[in-house]
Amino acid sequence: MRILLVEDERKMARAIRRGLEQEGYAVDVCADGDDAVVRGIENDYDAVVLDVMLPGRDGFSICRELRDRGRWAPILMLTARDAVEDRIRGLDAGADDYLVKPFAFGELLARVRAMVRRGRPERPAKLTVDGVVLDPATHTVRCDETPIDLTPKEFSLLEFLMRHPDEVLSRPRILEHVWDMHYEGFSNVVDVYVSYVRRKLAPPYDRTLIRTVRGVGYLVGTP
Repeated sequence: MRILLVEDERKMARAIRRGLEQEGYAVDVCADGDDAVVRGIENDYDAVVLDVMLPGRDGFSICRELRDRGRWAPILMLTARDAVEDRIRGLDAGADDYLVKPFAFGELLARVRAMVRRGRPERPAKLTVDGVVLDPATHTVRCDETPIDLTPKEFSLLEFLMRHPDEVLSRPRILEHVWDMHYEGFSNVVDVYVSYVRRKLAPPYDRTLIRTVRGVGYLVGTP
């Protein structure tokens, strides 16, 4: 397993590198944000341990760019700042975990092992299909760079569909995930809300983003 360690404090970097190598990991170390982006894009790492405060650019920016470039190695962010807002910002940028300094090395190691076990599935911070961009963190939707105003339930429906591109989703499955098991409203609620979202993505955008698969359900992506 190959790990990228991005840490500008030399003593901290040496200690983490030594500990990881003793556990059998191969470790590349860099102390500069711009260098971290280059290495993260050019190399296929199994995990990234990323400090937030770095010269050149901060860890949030690095994490966001790696995700935007399609690099899905799990990222553990390290920071001396324990503010809830910082943890939220890091996770919304695409990080998988967050560890506050000072920490026990055993905990860092356990978190790295857990991330590596989960693998590297694609999990972009923003969802994009056919020119429609949905950002769960800011709860916004844009179509060809134009903001689209959706209600919370419309947003949840579109997000669920966009998280499963090219997959036909049945009405019961959509109902189960977007509403809940206790929903007792009208039976065609999924069809009604799909029509709401379609109308908002229709003229002038000329989008048929959500397609009907007759007798089954709905599909976002390739027909």
